[in-house]
Amino acid sequence: MCGIIGVAGDRDALPIIMEGLRRLEYRGYDSAGVSLIESEGLKVVRKAGQLDMLDKELASHEFHGTTGVGHTRWATHGGPTDGNAHPHLDCTGRIAVAHNGIIEGHFALRERLEREGHVFASETDTEALAHLIEKHYEGNLVEAVRDALTGIEGAFAIAVVSADEPGRIVAAKRTSPLIVGAAEGATFLASDPTALLAHTRDVVHVLDDQVVEITPEGFAITTLAGDPAEGSAIHLDWDLASAEKAGFPHFMLKEIFEQPAAVASTLTGHSQPGGGLMLDELRMAEDDIRAVDKIFVVACGTALHAGLVAKYAIEHWTNIPVEIEIASEFRYRDPVFDRNTLVLAISQSGETIDTLEAVRYARRQRAKVVAVCNVVGSSIARDSDAVLYTHAQAEVGVAATKTFTTQLVATTLLATFLARTHGTMWPSEAASNVRELHRLPGMIEEALGMRDQVRAIAGEIADSPTVLFMGRHVGYPMALEGALKLKEISYLHAEGFAAGEMKHGPIALLEDGVPVVAVATAGHVYQKVLGNVQEVKARGARVVAICSRGDEEEVARHADHVLAVPRIDPLMVPSLVAVPMQLLAYEVAVLRGCDVDKPRNLAKSVTVE
Repeated sequence: MCGIIGVAGDRDALPIIMEGLRRLEYRGYDSAGVSLIESEGLKVVRKAGQLDMLDKELASHEFHGTTGVGHTRWATHGGPTDGNAHPHLDCTGRIAVAHNGIIEGHFALRERLEREGHVFASETDTEALAHLIEKHYEGNLVEAVRDALTGIEGAFAIAVVSADEPGRIVAAKRTSPLIVGAAEGATFLASDPTALLAHTRDVVHVLDDQVVEITPEGFAITTLAGDPAEGSAIHLDWDLASAEKAGFPHFMLKEIFEQPAAVASTLTGHSQPGGGLMLDELRMAEDDIRAVDKIFVVACGTALHAGLVAKYAIEHWTNIPVEIEIASEFRYRDPVFDRNTLVLAISQSGETIDTLEAVRYARRQRAKVVAVCNVVGSSIARDSDAVLYTHAQAEVGVAATKTFTTQLVATTLLATFLARTHGTMWPSEAASNVRELHRLPGMIEEALGMRDQVRAIAGEIADSPTVLFMGRHVGYPMALEGALKLKEISYLHAEGFAAGEMKHGPIALLEDGVPVVAVATAGHVYQKVLGNVQEVKARGARVVAICSRGDEEEVARHADHVLAVPRIDPLMVPSLVAVPMQLLAYEVAVLRGCDVDKPRNLAKSVTVE
């Protein structure tokens, strides 16, 4: 959560900081603030609400500093108020700290500092760091930050400036993401590569327990102990246009329509005609993969639904048992696994804290880890034995769209690879899978043509008190995903169910006119789902059915609305089903006047537990 941007350079820093905050606002938009070093000292302006509120406040101030930091907040400790907004100051007003993460045990730290005479002005855990750095400051900000962080527990990425050291930013990280990059006349830091795309494509991921000193001339990385160190350098191949709306009213709609290209990008360079898979990074032997006899999928939110779909494909093609784990619960229940266990970690950002900690727990237990993520060089990618990047380009909308469909495609590729490696799939079958996957970009393009039809349906359900989703087999995780999308951005109550479970309780929710979205695509459970559709229809539900092309006439006998997607292998159809579900959530949210790209209480990358 939260976004940090910093610059030390030879030009006015404020425009650069505000541009970066705009690109980072999806990480949190409860409040925002900036701190710049000027000749008379630190100038700090903070404001609750979205970034536009800070913009308005800044209109009454003049800034001339060339070094400074900015922050956009997703509230954890303390409500979204002006006083709790970052950056936070020490008692002297000469040190400012912006922070992403959570400092554990900060109440005890705060009480100790208060006993020593420090006066706090906010409810945040971050302010304790500002006072702790003040306590250790003796004219050297780098040393003060190192001393302050010694013994600190929790997750953090911090950026610190001092009025006594103009032209310098000191940053450090543990768990929470932090990158640095340089361009002519300026050096930058940020929580996310999207903030730096306008300035540089060559960035360095700062690693855990490293400190980085930033000046206009460049940056130097050391350990917390002060020893020279190096981060992880990467080159960003993201297109700057992917971080702009390109004429669309919302990022989410733009990213929905980018899915054909995103899926094609996932397939490019990864798939081989004979069913082989080219991983982006591989630090394990093929014999290790061949020895796998159990798989855990760990993920959160939308990525978890992609993992649920992957379970069906992997088990069907490999006969390897797969367990699906909510990442935040995984390491707290003593999962049973050994060196022949494979953990598949799925995360859009590669920084999802719960998934990252699950990966680290798995590594401590000697399991092998394969990551599927979108951000090159991210923490989960670095901590894994193999990585399959989705290459979906930047996704700014908080609700995942193109990163979800590319995760579905990537995990299908991985399932094919595992089957070939384990000898449970003939080369001709693997080649057939690859050919089917390469049909998806064109099919997704066709499915996007349903937007007008979906918009009409959205008008009928936008004022419903609840919407239910149901499906069987891979339709079940798609029902979960459809409900999540709708509740995320429209704030309608929505729930997803396995269709066969409806009569075991959830059917009691039905009354005349309640919308039910049913996934009734072609496959061995197709007729079963039609039976479930008849059950809910008989109890007054208004049914929207998503079916495979060619089945429209039969499905229309039981449903009020039919949305037909192109016909494809049943294990690959979720990538097509996702499209009308995403469009439905989007159109309902627009009709209800919701902020589609910045749904309340949510952030794009969840980097706090």
